[in-house]
Amino acid sequence: MTVRTRGRGLRLALTAPLLAAGLFQAAPAHAAPADDIRINEVLTTGSVEDSVELYNKGAASVDVSGWILKDDNDGSKYKIPAGTTLAPGAFRAFDVHGSFGLGSADKARLYLPDGSTLVDSFTWNQHAAPSWSRCPDGTGAFTSAAVTLGAPNACGGSGGGATDPVAWPGGSTVATADASNVFGEDLSGLSQEGGVLWAAQNSGKLWRLVADGSGGWKPDTANGWSGGKALRFPTGSGSPDSEGVTLTGAGSAGGVFVASERNGDASGTSRLSVLRYAPAGTTSTLIAAKEWNLTSDLPPVGSNLGFEGIAWVPDAALTGAGFKDASTGAAYDPARYGAHTGGVFFLGVEGTGTVYGYVLADSGSFTRVATVSSGMSGVMEVQWEPGAERLWVVCDDTCGGQHRTLRVDASGSFAVSGVYKRPSGMADLNNEGFAVSGAAECVGGVKPVYWSDDGNTGGHALRRGTLAC
Repeated sequence: MTVRTRGRGLRLALTAPLLAAGLFQAAPAHAAPADDIRINEVLTTGSVEDSVELYNKGAASVDVSGWILKDDNDGSKYKIPAGTTLAPGAFRAFDVHGSFGLGSADKARLYLPDGSTLVDSFTWNQHAAPSWSRCPDGTGAFTSAAVTLGAPNACGGSGGGATDPVAWPGGSTVATADASNVFGEDLSGLSQEGGVLWAAQNSGKLWRLVADGSGGWKPDTANGWSGGKALRFPTGSGSPDSEGVTLTGAGSAGGVFVASERNGDASGTSRLSVLRYAPAGTTSTLIAAKEWNLTSDLPPVGSNLGFEGIAWVPDAALTGAGFKDASTGAAYDPARYGAHTGGVFFLGVEGTGTVYGYVLADSGSFTRVATVSSGMSGVMEVQWEPGAERLWVVCDDTCGGQHRTLRVDASGSFAVSGVYKRPSGMADLNNEGFAVSGAAECVGGVKPVYWSDDGNTGGHALRRGTLAC
């Protein structure tokens, strides 16, 4: 058993006998409509320590503005911000660290705004390892599970019933797809646009790559792309920690969209943003035409544990699959959002393994329409495969190079549909990017796929393999 110290007392690793002994109990809720709001997940350690998630298990929205969270000390208080409403089935996590800390033997208590009417509480005698989660959501007992703040709990221990990984659904052979030491370290997200491969680099750089004639890629030498182009925020300053890249149905002519987790010039602070760049022209620096800063809408994570992957999914694919809008509880209706990109952006978070779906309006506003647990401890890349109508979520060596696919299920939500090992011919690399070629490139029943290795192992940052068409 591992022992750590922080704030109030010892942090001890959870053991199964403690759960069996019934040392962790949840008190009943009181008074409708509060009866539908439950403490659903509690974190006391890790990158998002001292966080409490609430869940609405009812059929109506509940305004929780002004409600109060406390620990075991009546003098401690976190007041939920004004304008906070939980839709039916919605999850919302609150970082209480600035108000009080959650110790190894403590409580999380939820009160109505009067500060005396108890709605729900949860008591524990050991630290979360890594999360205390209700299973099933909103109604079950608390148990130890993976971190899924803002998403359904990972009941069953593997994230929503996911199975053990099976063999990679393509060829086992993997080869390098770049010349030696072209990119160095930190190459991350990938997105293929026909004969162009877009690549984001963590140092605030975007690459436009073209075919090298041997199945791989090389930097485009035209229009100032030979060394990649530096990225800036809309102010013209800063250095986005560019982790993911995607395109909409308009292709690069409609903008290249980059997911960033922070400003490299203020690296200790999270800034979970999507930035749109116009790639045309010959300048060596690209200034974002627009930024959607989503930080305030998401559970807190470490500044280097934020957005890692991004993929755009067309509205037509979502409505055709019966996708349900989590913000309304009804079928997704693109018309309610006015002018937007004609699709939904799905963003993967490294620190929690959660994928969030957002409609990003042309006006700069945004709406979260999906929160999906990948079942993995981290997500490094998200890719949409149109022909198969599935989202790929990819983990790096943190998860042994595991890949998962998500599809819209009968309930209208994205759920895990496949769990795969990395190709047997590829070492366990720090792969932070993954791109799937289009159906037009299918030859002999397989098509190319590409990975980017953040570690530039052996002097190579790009590798290629195959996937069954």
